[in-house]
Amino acid sequence: MKENNVKYFTTGEFAKLCKVNKQTLFYYDQIGLLSPVLKNSKGYRYYSIRQLDLFNVIDLLKDLGMSLHEIQQYTQNKSPEEFLALMYKQKAEITQKKQEIEMNEKIIEAKISLMEEASNLNFDQITLEYFPQSTLYLSRNIKDISDEKFVEVVSDFIDELYLSQLDTGYPIGGITKREQILKGEFTNYSYLYMKQPNPKQGYPYFQTTQGNFLIGYHIGLEKTIAKTYKRLFKGKRQTIPTYSVDED
Repeated sequence: MKENNVKYFTTGEFAKLCKVNKQTLFYYDQIGLLSPVLKNSKGYRYYSIRQLDLFNVIDLLKDLGMSLHEIQQYTQNKSPEEFLALMYKQKAEITQKKQEIEMNEKIIEAKISLMEEASNLNFDQITLEYFPQSTLYLSRNIKDISDEKFVEVVSDFIDELYLSQLDTGYPIGGITKREQILKGEFTNYSYLYMKQPNPKQGYPYFQTTQGNFLIGYHIGLEKTIAKTYKRLFKGKRQTIPTYSVDED
């Protein structure tokens, strides 16, 4: 429709441009969020091309989690300054969500890699394997810690990994020192750790030693892990390293 050489869109035409159904536009009009610029005597509704931008802003804010009520309040009282502030806020939220998605993608990739590797392992075998130097992010020292404090430390470590975006998808492991192993205190860990294949700058890390390591797998409850350690180090007491690395 044209009026004074200005082109207007019917509800159906405008809905097609916005890629929504007409009922959505009827509802937006009903709640005062987006109303047609013209309504003729026959009840026909007409929209202007200038309203496309308003619809796109509404659609964007809705996708970003704002309620229609919040969007309505904003659109009715907006100013250039408020719009700019809102866009900066939404940009920051999108950036954070993007970082979380990227981190989750890396975690999934690590889980897939670990599962594929595990499918080819013989869990009954003790092997001597070469490992290059690797980077670990450690918790605070937890040697001789009480059971109650251990729960607190694990919780804090998980939070720390999340907030610092250091959760790489690898399982949380434990480092046990040689003296604890010799005493039979196999789960008296000195530190918790998580592997960091691509270490972020600005964090303190622990670098493992490259070389040949005895590898064994424990199947069962943690309280029976002594059997696996004894099988691992049978006849090799002199070769027990400075520390042992446990990983689920």
